Amino acid sequence: MSVPDEPEATAAVPLLAPVDGVPPVLDSASDVAAAARRLAAGTGPLAVDAERASGFRYSNRAYLIQLRREGAGSFLIDPIPVDGDLAPLADAINGLEWVLHSADQDLPGLAELGLYPAELFDTELGGRLAGYERVGLAAMVEKLLGRELKKGHGAADWSTRPLPDDWLNYAALDVELLLELRAAVAADLSDQGKSEWAAQEFEHVRTAEPSGPKADRWRRTSGIHTLRRTRQLATVRELWTTRDRLARLRDVAPARILPDSAIVAAATSEPKSIAALRALPIFGGPRQRRYSREWLGAVERARALPDNELPPLTQPFDGPPPVNRWERRDPAAAARLQRARAAMSELSTEVSVPVENLLTPDLLRRMCWDGLPKSVTNGEAPALIEDYLAAGGARPWQRELTVPRLSEALYPKA
Repeated sequence: MSVPDEPEATAAVPLLAPVDGVPPVLDSASDVAAAARRLAAGTGPLAVDAERASGFRYSNRAYLIQLRREGAGSFLIDPIPVDGDLAPLADAINGLEWVLHSADQDLPGLAELGLYPAELFDTELGGRLAGYERVGLAAMVEKLLGRELKKGHGAADWSTRPLPDDWLNYAALDVELLLELRAAVAADLSDQGKSEWAAQEFEHVRTAEPSGPKADRWRRTSGIHTLRRTRQLATVRELWTTRDRLARLRDVAPARILPDSAIVAAATSEPKSIAALRALPIFGGPRQRRYSREWLGAVERARALPDNELPPLTQPFDGPPPVNRWERRDPAAAARLQRARAAMSELSTEVSVPVENLLTPDLLRRMCWDGLPKSVTNGEAPALIEDYLAAGGARPWQRELTVPRLSEALYPKA
């Protein structure tokens, strides 16, 4: 299977503003109800995008919703003042196919508002399955539609009110060509015989359960690798937990409450007084000084812990150890993984789909580490691998492609 030859590059035409102008921001129940009626009267799928305030706010809520449908036009909705008045909108759009780019980023925040798609088309994921080298929205619009999208406000603080005019222009442009992009991606997927693959992937994203918080998230503190004592790790854990509580209460991104570098500095020096704490970098700043008692309390709690309650230096594994330790701990498993990866890489090249979209790397590692019986005949292998991958969430198209390759790689015929 090969990706169609790309057309010769031509200069993309800049798209500087929506064809019909930037729509007004709808922030009242009556405006939302009117928009819902117009959207319900439109035809075809619905282009959807949402802007969040990642890096500024603790929550993942949507602070602006962009919608566009053929025959209805584009809409910008401020969900904050109309949080309890979105039922008419839900009635109008929840039964439609939604088109999003990187849908898994926006669907959770939209679900919090009672908005769910009946069907899904993810242009970013479709681009991956189609074998595109670049799958950002602007890159795909340029490649497939010959238009240039001006980017620049995606990382802005969308909780800002009022929203600047140039931000609203940017937001409206994000859905301006999304329906045309869907048609182009769908055509490529069809030409490559991948439409069913994409349909299964889109449905998997649409129906995915919200992921719970990962264990020991405090261990992701930047710079924690420089600490060598378990008491220091306990200090990081207490400070991280305190910061997370304060960030949640204020709906502020944790790093804006206290940066990771300050947590590591406090864990290294273990201050014993507020004066010593405030002498450290960051802690003497005006925003952190008002929480000095909170920060010092966290340090003191860590200091008072008995040795048997200190966290281990390394995080306990939920599954296989890091791959760089396999050769020492289980050479046979390391060899299995090497063969499996080689088979997946070869298959990836053949079908023009990234390796990580053929199977999640974690599922492949778990299977090679201890997921299959050690003594298996080549004839038994396909069914065992099929069952393991199915239990791990691999979709039918993935299993159809990968099971024969993995069977041969892991249990070659004599």
